[in-house]
Amino acid sequence: MFSKTCEYAIRATIIIASESQLGNKVSLREIARKIDSPESFTAKILQKLAKNDIVESSKGNGGGFFVSKEKLSNVKLRQIVLAFDGDTIYKRCSLGLQDCSDVKPCPFHDQYKPIREQLKNALDSTDLAQLIIGLKIGETHLKI
Repeated sequence: MFSKTCEYAIRATIIIASESQLGNKVSLREIARKIDSPESFTAKILQKLAKNDIVESSKGNGGGFFVSKEKLSNVKLRQIVLAFDGDTIYKRCSLGLQDCSDVKPCPFHDQYKPIREQLKNALDSTDLAQLIIGLKIGETHLKI
């Protein structure tokens, strides 16, 4: 459903957000290790996350990546998906047809359209704070 890069970006953001909630900043090296990704690839992801105002970074001793407390409840999962995959997930036909629409539907259009809308609503309504609650209390996990 999401590109691999987007999946890594979501995981990196969740790691940064969970550490930020504890008052910690996370280094590039630590993020790359936790998401099992090469540092150079992770650096590009983090650069894009920062450029899109999803995470912040500070340089120097004690620096690293973080999410401000205000952003924990304001950054929606949709923002990450849009930054890496664009809006095709909201518009793409399930069968990959370019001209699929309500006027000219593909054979699976009517079944897929509500699923696509449900996904859009879930991405629009889920913020970073919600994603890290389960991690904090041990109900969810990330493979680290």
